[in-house]
Amino acid sequence: MDPLSALRDYATRGELDKIVRVGDEFRFGSDFSFPCNTETAFRSKQGNLYTLETLLFYVHNHQLKHTDYLQATRARKIPAVTLPDRKPLLDYLLGRIASSDSIETLLLPSAKPTGAADQEYRPEEPSTLLAGPATDETELPIPAANDHAERLDYISMIKALERPLKDRETLLECRHRNFYEILISSQRREEERHRIESQQRKDGLVAKNRLMGGTEVGGYGEDLGLDPSAKPKMHLKGSKIGEGVPIILVPSASQTLITIYNVKEFLEDGVFVPSDVKMKQLKPGTTKPDCVTVQKKFSRDRVVAAYEVRDKPSTLKAEDWDRVVAVFVLGKEWQFKDWPFKDHVEIFNKIIGFFMRFEDDSVESAKTVKQWNVKIISISKNKRHQDRAAALEVWDRLEEFTRSRSH
Repeated sequence: MDPLSALRDYATRGELDKIVRVGDEFRFGSDFSFPCNTETAFRSKQGNLYTLETLLFYVHNHQLKHTDYLQATRARKIPAVTLPDRKPLLDYLLGRIASSDSIETLLLPSAKPTGAADQEYRPEEPSTLLAGPATDETELPIPAANDHAERLDYISMIKALERPLKDRETLLECRHRNFYEILISSQRREEERHRIESQQRKDGLVAKNRLMGGTEVGGYGEDLGLDPSAKPKMHLKGSKIGEGVPIILVPSASQTLITIYNVKEFLEDGVFVPSDVKMKQLKPGTTKPDCVTVQKKFSRDRVVAAYEVRDKPSTLKAEDWDRVVAVFVLGKEWQFKDWPFKDHVEIFNKIIGFFMRFEDDSVESAKTVKQWNVKIISISKNKRHQDRAAALEVWDRLEEFTRSRSH
Protein backbone atom coordinates (compact mmCIF):
# COMPACT_ATOMS: atom_id res chain seq x y z
CA MET A 1 0.00 0.00 0.00
CA ASP A 2 1.32 3.45 -0.92
CA PRO A 3 1.80 6.13 1.82
CA LEU A 4 -1.22 8.22 0.80
CA SER A 5 -3.58 5.24 0.78
CA ALA A 6 -2.22 4.01 4.09
CA LEU A 7 -2.69 7.43 5.71
CA ARG A 8 -6.23 7.69 4.33
CA ASP A 9 -7.04 4.21 5.61
CA TYR A 10 -5.90 5.05 9.13
CA ALA A 11 -7.59 8.47 9.07
CA THR A 12 -10.99 7.11 8.01
CA ARG A 13 -10.79 4.44 10.72
CA GLY A 14 -9.89 7.05 13.33
CA GLU A 15 -6.59 5.34 14.14
CA LEU A 16 -4.19 8.23 13.52
CA ASP A 17 -2.89 7.82 17.06
CA LYS A 18 -1.43 4.45 16.04
CA ILE A 19 0.93 6.18 13.58
CA VAL A 20 4.12 6.92 15.48
CA ARG A 21 7.46 8.28 14.46
CA VAL A 22 10.54 6.18 15.13
CA GLY A 23 13.71 7.86 13.99
CA ASP A 24 13.30 8.94 10.37
CA GLU A 25 10.24 6.86 9.59
CA PHE A 26 6.56 6.62 10.44
CA ARG A 27 5.21 3.28 11.65
CA PHE A 28 1.56 2.54 11.02
CA GLY A 29 0.89 0.30 13.98
CA SER A 30 2.43 -3.07 13.26
CA ASP A 31 1.40 -3.01 9.60
CA PHE A 32 3.56 -0.59 7.63
CA SER A 33 6.42 1.84 7.89
CA PHE A 34 7.50 4.66 5.52
CA PRO A 35 10.34 7.20 5.54
CA CYS A 36 9.13 10.53 6.91
CA ASN A 37 10.17 12.51 3.83
CA THR A 38 8.74 10.13 1.26
CA GLU A 39 6.59 11.83 -1.36
CA THR A 40 2.92 10.96 -1.64
CA ALA A 41 0.68 10.96 -4.70
CA PHE A 42 -1.09 14.17 -3.66
CA ARG A 43 0.23 17.07 -5.74
CA SER A 44 -0.27 20.65 -4.55
CA LYS A 45 -1.62 23.34 -6.83
CA GLN A 46 1.89 24.80 -6.76
CA GLY A 47 3.17 21.66 -8.50
CA ASN A 48 5.07 19.80 -5.79
CA LEU A 49 4.16 16.46 -4.20
CA TYR A 50 3.37 16.59 -0.50
CA THR A 51 5.51 14.44 1.76
CA LEU A 52 4.06 11.99 4.24
CA GLU A 53 5.36 14.13 7.11
CA THR A 54 3.51 17.21 5.76
CA LEU A 55 0.21 15.34 5.35
CA LEU A 56 0.36 13.64 8.74
CA PHE A 57 1.11 16.91 10.53
CA TYR A 58 -1.74 18.63 8.68
CA VAL A 59 -4.35 15.99 9.39
CA HIS A 60 -3.44 16.19 13.09
CA ASN A 61 -3.75 20.03 13.07
CA HIS A 62 -6.40 20.76 10.43
CA GLN A 63 -8.59 22.47 13.03
CA LEU A 64 -6.07 25.33 13.39
CA LYS A 65 -6.55 28.61 11.57
CA HIS A 66 -4.30 28.82 8.55
CA THR A 67 -2.10 31.51 10.09
CA ASP A 68 -1.65 29.49 13.27
CA TYR A 69 -1.01 26.38 11.21
CA LEU A 70 1.70 28.15 9.19
CA GLN A 71 3.41 29.29 12.40
CA ALA A 72 3.37 25.73 13.70
CA THR A 73 4.94 24.35 10.50
CA ARG A 74 7.65 26.99 10.58
CA ALA A 75 8.43 26.14 14.18
CA ARG A 76 8.84 22.44 13.26
CA LYS A 77 10.48 23.22 9.89
CA ILE A 78 7.87 21.17 8.05
CA PRO A 79 6.57 22.15 4.58
CA ALA A 80 3.00 23.42 4.89
CA VAL A 81 -0.16 22.53 3.00
CA THR A 82 -1.28 25.55 0.98
CA LEU A 83 -4.63 27.18 1.70
CA PRO A 84 -6.28 26.13 -1.61
CA ASP A 85 -5.32 22.49 -0.96
CA ARG A 86 -6.55 22.27 2.61
CA LYS A 87 -10.21 21.39 2.06
CA PRO A 88 -9.84 18.91 -0.84
CA LEU A 89 -6.95 17.20 0.94
CA LEU A 90 -8.83 16.88 4.21
CA ASP A 91 -11.99 15.63 2.46
CA TYR A 92 -9.97 12.90 0.73
CA LEU A 93 -8.05 11.81 3.80
CA LEU A 94 -11.20 11.59 5.92
CA GLY A 95 -13.08 9.62 3.24
CA ARG A 96 -15.58 12.34 2.35
CA ILE A 97 -14.65 12.04 -1.33
CA ALA A 98 -13.46 8.97 -3.20
CA SER A 99 -10.74 10.68 -5.21
CA SER A 100 -9.24 14.03 -6.17
CA ASP A 101 -7.81 15.63 -9.31
CA SER A 102 -4.70 16.42 -7.29
CA ILE A 103 -3.81 12.73 -6.92
CA GLU A 104 -1.21 11.71 -9.46
CA THR A 105 -0.93 8.27 -11.05
CA LEU A 106 2.55 7.38 -9.85
CA LEU A 107 4.42 4.21 -9.14
CA LEU A 108 5.03 4.99 -5.51
CA PRO A 109 6.85 2.71 -3.07
CA SER A 110 4.82 0.15 -1.24
CA ALA A 111 4.86 -0.11 2.49
CA LYS A 112 7.62 -1.98 4.23
CA PRO A 113 6.32 -4.48 6.74
CA THR A 114 7.28 -3.45 10.23
CA GLY A 115 10.32 -5.37 11.40
CA ALA A 116 11.70 -6.08 7.93
CA ALA A 117 14.92 -4.24 8.62
CA ASP A 118 16.85 -6.12 5.93
CA GLN A 119 14.79 -4.52 3.16
CA GLU A 120 15.55 -0.79 3.24
CA TYR A 121 13.43 1.55 1.16
CA ARG A 122 15.47 3.01 -1.72
CA PRO A 123 13.37 5.23 -4.03
CA GLU A 124 16.19 5.42 -6.60
CA GLU A 125 16.17 1.66 -7.18
CA PRO A 126 13.67 0.55 -9.85
CA SER A 127 13.38 -2.84 -8.19
CA THR A 128 11.61 -1.27 -5.25
CA LEU A 129 9.20 0.63 -7.50
CA LEU A 130 8.36 -2.14 -9.97
CA ALA A 131 8.09 -5.16 -7.78
CA GLY A 132 7.27 -8.45 -9.46
CA PRO A 133 5.21 -11.30 -8.03
CA ALA A 134 6.17 -12.09 -4.49
CA THR A 135 8.43 -15.16 -4.29
CA ASP A 136 9.24 -14.87 -0.65
CA GLU A 137 7.25 -13.81 2.36
CA THR A 138 9.81 -11.14 3.17
CA GLU A 139 9.65 -9.49 -0.24
CA LEU A 140 7.72 -6.23 -0.78
CA PRO A 141 4.11 -6.90 -1.87
CA ILE A 142 2.66 -5.60 -5.14
CA PRO A 143 0.38 -2.54 -4.67
CA ALA A 144 -3.14 -3.80 -4.20
CA ALA A 145 -4.99 -0.60 -5.20
CA ASN A 146 -5.35 -1.64 -8.86
CA ASP A 147 -8.86 -0.26 -9.14
CA HIS A 148 -7.77 3.04 -7.71
CA ALA A 149 -4.83 3.32 -10.12
CA GLU A 150 -7.05 2.33 -13.03
CA ARG A 151 -9.50 5.09 -12.12
CA LEU A 152 -6.66 7.60 -12.01
CA ASP A 153 -5.51 6.45 -15.46
CA TYR A 154 -8.89 7.36 -16.87
CA ILE A 155 -8.69 10.78 -15.24
CA SER A 156 -5.26 11.36 -16.77
CA MET A 157 -6.56 10.36 -20.20
CA ILE A 158 -9.51 12.77 -19.90
CA LYS A 159 -7.26 15.62 -18.76
CA ALA A 160 -4.90 14.97 -21.68
CA LEU A 161 -7.79 15.47 -24.12
CA GLU A 162 -8.98 18.68 -22.49
CA ARG A 163 -8.71 21.90 -24.51
CA PRO A 164 -8.75 25.18 -22.57
CA LEU A 165 -11.34 27.58 -24.00
CA LYS A 166 -10.44 30.64 -21.96
CA ASP A 167 -7.67 31.75 -19.68
CA ARG A 168 -6.88 34.93 -17.80
CA GLU A 169 -5.32 36.64 -20.81
CA THR A 170 -8.19 35.93 -23.19
CA LEU A 171 -10.65 37.31 -20.67
CA LEU A 172 -8.67 40.53 -20.46
CA GLU A 173 -8.72 40.87 -24.25
CA CYS A 174 -12.50 41.47 -24.13
CA ARG A 175 -13.14 40.31 -27.65
CA HIS A 176 -16.14 41.63 -29.58
CA ARG A 177 -16.20 44.71 -27.35
CA ASN A 178 -15.16 48.17 -28.51
CA PHE A 179 -13.94 50.70 -25.97
CA TYR A 180 -13.02 53.31 -28.56
CA GLU A 181 -16.20 55.31 -27.93
CA ILE A 182 -15.40 55.47 -24.22
CA LEU A 183 -11.92 56.82 -25.03
CA ILE A 184 -13.34 59.45 -27.40
CA SER A 185 -15.96 60.49 -24.83
CA SER A 186 -13.28 60.87 -22.16
CA GLN A 187 -11.14 62.98 -24.48
CA ARG A 188 -14.09 65.21 -25.33
CA ARG A 189 -14.83 65.82 -21.66
CA GLU A 190 -11.19 66.72 -21.05
CA GLU A 191 -11.17 69.12 -24.01
CA GLU A 192 -14.39 70.73 -22.77
CA ARG A 193 -12.88 71.18 -19.30
CA HIS A 194 -9.80 72.90 -20.78
CA ARG A 195 -12.02 75.09 -22.96
CA ILE A 196 -14.11 76.21 -19.96
CA GLU A 197 -11.00 76.96 -17.90
CA SER A 198 -9.54 78.95 -20.80
CA GLN A 199 -12.79 80.90 -21.17
CA GLN A 200 -12.84 81.64 -17.45
CA ARG A 201 -9.32 83.05 -17.58
CA LYS A 202 -10.21 85.07 -20.66
CA ASP A 203 -13.35 86.52 -19.03
CA GLY A 204 -11.39 87.46 -15.94
CA LEU A 205 -8.73 89.24 -17.99
CA VAL A 206 -11.33 91.08 -20.05
CA ALA A 207 -13.13 92.31 -16.93
CA LYS A 208 -9.89 93.41 -15.32
CA ASN A 209 -8.72 95.09 -18.51
CA ARG A 210 -11.90 97.10 -18.87
CA LEU A 211 -11.91 97.99 -15.19
CA MET A 212 -8.36 99.33 -15.34
CA GLY A 213 -8.77 101.12 -18.66
CA GLY A 214 -6.85 98.61 -20.73
CA THR A 215 -3.48 100.15 -19.82
CA GLU A 216 -2.38 98.54 -16.57
CA VAL A 217 -2.71 94.87 -17.52
CA GLY A 218 -0.28 94.79 -20.40
CA GLY A 219 -2.81 95.54 -23.16
CA TYR A 220 -4.68 92.25 -22.82
CA GLY A 221 -7.78 93.83 -24.34
CA GLU A 222 -5.91 94.74 -27.50
CA ASP A 223 -4.31 91.28 -27.70
CA LEU A 224 -7.74 89.72 -27.54
CA GLY A 225 -9.11 92.03 -30.23
CA LEU A 226 -11.33 93.96 -27.84
CA ASP A 227 -12.00 97.65 -27.49
CA PRO A 228 -10.64 98.74 -24.07
CA SER A 229 -12.87 101.80 -24.04
CA ALA A 230 -16.07 99.75 -24.32
CA LYS A 231 -18.15 99.52 -21.17
CA PRO A 232 -18.96 95.98 -20.04
CA LYS A 233 -22.44 94.98 -19.11
CA MET A 234 -23.58 92.67 -16.36
CA HIS A 235 -24.90 89.33 -17.63
CA LEU A 236 -28.52 90.21 -16.85
CA LYS A 237 -31.06 90.72 -19.61
CA GLY A 238 -33.34 93.68 -18.93
CA SER A 239 -31.42 94.52 -15.78
CA LYS A 240 -31.96 97.87 -14.09
CA ILE A 241 -28.36 97.80 -12.89
CA GLY A 242 -26.20 100.34 -14.67
CA GLU A 243 -23.62 99.57 -17.28
CA GLY A 244 -20.07 98.79 -16.18
CA VAL A 245 -18.40 96.59 -13.61
CA PRO A 246 -20.66 96.19 -10.55
CA ILE A 247 -19.52 97.81 -7.32
CA ILE A 248 -19.40 96.45 -3.76
CA LEU A 249 -18.97 98.98 -0.95
CA VAL A 250 -17.17 98.21 2.31
CA PRO A 251 -16.71 100.39 5.42
CA SER A 252 -13.56 102.48 5.70
CA ALA A 253 -13.51 102.02 9.50
CA SER A 254 -10.93 99.53 10.77
CA GLN A 255 -13.18 98.09 13.49
CA THR A 256 -15.34 96.23 10.98
CA LEU A 257 -14.50 92.66 9.97
CA ILE A 258 -14.46 93.20 6.20
CA THR A 259 -12.46 96.10 4.80
CA ILE A 260 -10.76 96.91 1.54
CA TYR A 261 -7.62 95.23 2.91
CA ASN A 262 -9.04 91.72 3.39
CA VAL A 263 -12.11 91.61 1.15
CA LYS A 264 -10.23 90.04 -1.78
CA GLU A 265 -9.01 87.00 0.22
CA PHE A 266 -12.43 86.50 1.75
CA LEU A 267 -14.58 86.72 -1.39
CA GLU A 268 -12.13 85.10 -3.83
CA ASP A 269 -10.45 82.43 -1.69
CA GLY A 270 -12.97 81.97 1.12
CA VAL A 271 -10.42 82.82 3.83
CA PHE A 272 -10.86 85.51 6.48
CA VAL A 273 -7.68 87.40 7.41
CA PRO A 274 -8.02 90.20 10.00
CA SER A 275 -7.52 93.67 8.54
CA ASP A 276 -4.72 94.57 10.96
CA VAL A 277 -2.77 91.50 9.82
CA LYS A 278 -3.16 92.52 6.18
CA MET A 279 -2.10 96.08 6.97
CA LYS A 280 1.10 94.85 8.63
CA GLN A 281 1.89 92.81 5.52
CA LEU A 282 1.94 95.93 3.31
CA LYS A 283 5.31 97.11 2.14
CA PRO A 284 6.59 100.38 3.67
CA GLY A 285 5.28 103.39 1.81
CA THR A 286 2.32 101.51 0.35
CA THR A 287 -0.89 103.51 0.53
CA LYS A 288 -4.39 102.13 0.94
CA PRO A 289 -5.89 101.28 -2.44
CA ASP A 290 -8.92 103.22 -3.62
CA CYS A 291 -10.31 100.23 -5.47
CA VAL A 292 -9.80 96.46 -5.38
CA THR A 293 -10.88 94.03 -8.11
CA VAL A 294 -12.59 90.87 -6.86
CA GLN A 295 -13.47 87.92 -9.10
CA LYS A 296 -16.36 85.61 -8.36
CA LYS A 297 -14.51 82.27 -8.44
CA PHE A 298 -17.30 80.36 -6.69
CA SER A 299 -19.57 80.78 -9.70
CA ARG A 300 -21.99 78.00 -10.57
CA ASP A 301 -21.65 78.84 -14.28
CA ARG A 302 -18.55 79.19 -16.43
CA VAL A 303 -18.49 83.02 -16.36
CA VAL A 304 -16.02 84.60 -13.97
CA ALA A 305 -17.61 87.91 -12.98
CA ALA A 306 -15.48 90.81 -11.76
CA TYR A 307 -16.49 93.37 -9.14
CA GLU A 308 -15.03 96.65 -7.94
CA VAL A 309 -14.70 96.99 -4.18
CA ARG A 310 -14.54 100.56 -2.84
CA ASP A 311 -14.66 102.14 0.62
CA LYS A 312 -15.20 105.84 -0.30
CA PRO A 313 -18.81 106.35 -1.42
CA SER A 314 -18.19 110.13 -1.58
CA THR A 315 -16.02 109.63 -4.67
CA LEU A 316 -18.80 107.92 -6.63
CA LYS A 317 -20.48 109.78 -9.46
CA ALA A 318 -24.21 109.69 -10.09
CA GLU A 319 -23.86 107.05 -12.79
CA ASP A 320 -21.58 105.00 -10.51
CA TRP A 321 -24.37 104.55 -7.97
CA ASP A 322 -26.36 102.64 -10.57
CA ARG A 323 -23.58 100.02 -10.52
CA VAL A 324 -23.56 99.55 -6.72
CA VAL A 325 -25.03 96.09 -5.99
CA ALA A 326 -23.90 95.34 -2.41
CA VAL A 327 -22.63 96.95 0.76
CA PHE A 328 -21.02 95.56 3.90
CA VAL A 329 -22.59 97.58 6.71
CA LEU A 330 -20.87 98.73 9.86
CA GLY A 331 -24.06 98.99 11.87
CA LYS A 332 -23.74 102.76 12.31
CA GLU A 333 -26.07 105.41 10.89
CA TRP A 334 -23.25 107.71 9.81
CA GLN A 335 -22.06 105.14 7.26
CA PHE A 336 -24.95 106.21 4.97
CA LYS A 337 -24.45 109.97 5.30
CA ASP A 338 -24.71 111.79 1.95
CA TRP A 339 -25.90 108.66 0.15
CA PRO A 340 -28.35 109.49 -2.69
CA PHE A 341 -31.25 107.66 -1.01
CA LYS A 342 -33.95 108.96 1.30
CA ASP A 343 -33.87 106.16 3.92
CA HIS A 344 -32.75 102.63 4.77
CA VAL A 345 -35.76 101.10 3.05
CA GLU A 346 -34.76 102.55 -0.30
CA ILE A 347 -31.09 101.70 0.22
CA PHE A 348 -31.68 98.01 0.89
CA ASN A 349 -34.29 97.68 -1.83
CA LYS A 350 -31.72 98.73 -4.43
CA ILE A 351 -28.58 97.40 -2.75
CA ILE A 352 -28.19 94.15 -0.83
CA GLY A 353 -26.64 94.63 2.60
CA PHE A 354 -24.33 92.25 4.52
CA PHE A 355 -23.33 92.47 8.16
CA MET A 356 -20.30 90.38 9.18
CA ARG A 357 -19.94 89.28 12.79
CA PHE A 358 -18.23 86.64 14.89
CA GLU A 359 -20.61 83.86 15.84
CA ASP A 360 -19.94 84.33 19.57
CA ASP A 361 -20.43 88.13 19.57
CA SER A 362 -23.14 89.53 21.80
CA VAL A 363 -26.64 90.12 20.46
CA GLU A 364 -26.28 93.84 21.18
CA SER A 365 -23.70 94.14 18.40
CA ALA A 366 -26.38 93.37 15.81
CA LYS A 367 -29.28 95.12 17.54
CA THR A 368 -29.38 98.04 15.10
CA VAL A 369 -28.68 95.89 12.04
CA LYS A 370 -31.64 93.62 12.77
CA GLN A 371 -33.91 96.59 12.10
CA TRP A 372 -32.55 96.85 8.54
CA ASN A 373 -33.13 94.56 5.59
CA VAL A 374 -29.61 93.11 5.58
CA LYS A 375 -28.18 89.58 5.66
CA ILE A 376 -26.21 88.71 8.79
CA ILE A 377 -23.17 86.50 8.02
CA SER A 378 -21.46 84.83 10.99
CA ILE A 379 -17.92 83.44 11.00
CA SER A 380 -15.80 81.75 13.63
CA LYS A 381 -12.90 83.47 15.34
CA ASN A 382 -10.67 80.40 15.07
CA LYS A 383 -12.17 77.84 12.66
CA ARG A 384 -10.87 79.16 9.34
CA HIS A 385 -12.11 76.11 7.41
CA GLN A 386 -15.64 77.49 7.91
CA ASP A 387 -14.87 80.78 6.13
CA ARG A 388 -15.52 79.32 2.69
CA ALA A 389 -19.13 78.52 3.57
CA ALA A 390 -19.65 82.12 4.70
CA ALA A 391 -18.15 83.46 1.46
CA LEU A 392 -20.36 81.12 -0.55
CA GLU A 393 -23.39 82.44 1.28
CA VAL A 394 -22.44 86.01 0.33
CA TRP A 395 -22.12 85.08 -3.35
CA ASP A 396 -25.37 83.07 -3.32
CA ARG A 397 -27.29 85.96 -1.74
CA LEU A 398 -25.76 88.43 -4.18
CA GLU A 399 -26.62 86.29 -7.22
CA GLU A 400 -30.17 85.84 -5.98
CA PHE A 401 -30.50 89.58 -5.42
CA THR A 402 -29.18 90.54 -8.86
CA ARG A 403 -31.51 88.04 -10.52
CA SER A 404 -34.47 89.53 -8.69
CA ARG A 405 -33.51 93.02 -9.88
CA SER A 406 -33.41 91.80 -13.47
CA HIS A 407 -37.15 91.09 -13.45
